[in-house]
Amino acid sequence: MGVSGLATATRLRRAGWRPVLVERAPARRTGGYFIVLFGAGKAAAARLGLLDAVHDRSTTVPKLDIERDGTGRPGMSFSELPGKPWTMLRGDIEDAAFSILPDDVELRFSVVPTLIEQDTDGVDVTLLDTGAGTSTTERFELVVGADGLHSTVRRLAFGPSGQYLRHLGYMIAAYQFRGTPAGLRPGQAVTLLEPDRSMWVFAYRDHDPTILLTYRTEDVAAEFRESPVERLRSVFANRPLGTTLGDVLDGLETTDELLFDSAEQVRMDTWHRGRVVLVGDAAWCVTLYAGMGVSTGLTGAELLGTMLERHPDDVGAALSAWEQALRPYVEHYLDGASADRRIFVVDNRMQLMFRRALPWLRRYRLGRRLAARLVRLDEIAKYKNADIVGAATKTEGTAVTR
Repeated sequence: MGVSGLATATRLRRAGWRPVLVERAPARRTGGYFIVLFGAGKAAAARLGLLDAVHDRSTTVPKLDIERDGTGRPGMSFSELPGKPWTMLRGDIEDAAFSILPDDVELRFSVVPTLIEQDTDGVDVTLLDTGAGTSTTERFELVVGADGLHSTVRRLAFGPSGQYLRHLGYMIAAYQFRGTPAGLRPGQAVTLLEPDRSMWVFAYRDHDPTILLTYRTEDVAAEFRESPVERLRSVFANRPLGTTLGDVLDGLETTDELLFDSAEQVRMDTWHRGRVVLVGDAAWCVTLYAGMGVSTGLTGAELLGTMLERHPDDVGAALSAWEQALRPYVEHYLDGASADRRIFVVDNRMQLMFRRALPWLRRYRLGRRLAARLVRLDEIAKYKNADIVGAATKTEGTAVTR
């Protein structure tokens, strides 16, 4: 019942299917960290009918790049990128996706699949009710795995996760901060960049900020041998924390929800096998650094329903057309992960100095061209702001006509 699952259930119901939505948690989860909704995501959200249920929370307070001692300089905000992407919380999109879910979609909580077997006509799925401790096997025409990075559906239908997960060598920690971090103005977004580690405070005009801490690691497994709080404090312990970073790390002690995980991609040769298909992070996790997780989840959901409508009697053809249209965009986001990651955490002091020089460079035409090339503004405009569903249906329609 994340963004991808809710959106897919809604779109399939509109296409005439009768979805059963299963969720391993005992109730719908809320909250979440910072997300960016680029043009591709806004276009898909509009097609799904949920764009009016969310709004841009971007703040008008100038963003700063700061040092531990509190000194700062102008920084670049996401709203300055091509298409003026919206900033919000993941929970905003999940709430909106839930609000448009048709009333007759069946919801089952505390349920997980334990076995998936299929033939040419359907899929037999064994479902475990973790609350009651009982299992049932039911038959479906289609199974959609929208269960995230550590997907159970992917493991059952495609094989062990180790075949598909790719460590980037970085850890991420994200949580919602209560109030305003010390040393900052309300609504002020800041970035503290140091080689191999960083702190981001994502501020909003009408909500408490969210925090992202990210750092490089040589051994992902070792990062989980102590508590996230202890690990994060040790990462930044090389010198005095300063006011803002110190307050942010203190906030880890009292937060109710902390995301602490390794940054990983999912790389698969195909996202569908027979009558089982994966959507969102389960299929192609592009990582938080790409800023396209929600956008691709919404796009994948909308496009899947569209292709199933266009191929009502051939699920295989629908899934193939869906993947063929979506994959070039997703592959671009996956391939750009290293460049996108350097926006969030730099490798060395040379990259750090360039980031500090960006505001100065942008005053001059040649500097703007250099900055645009290094930040990949043309690619953002072409790939992250594309109406992927619109382009795919136009192409598909042309192919069908011929």
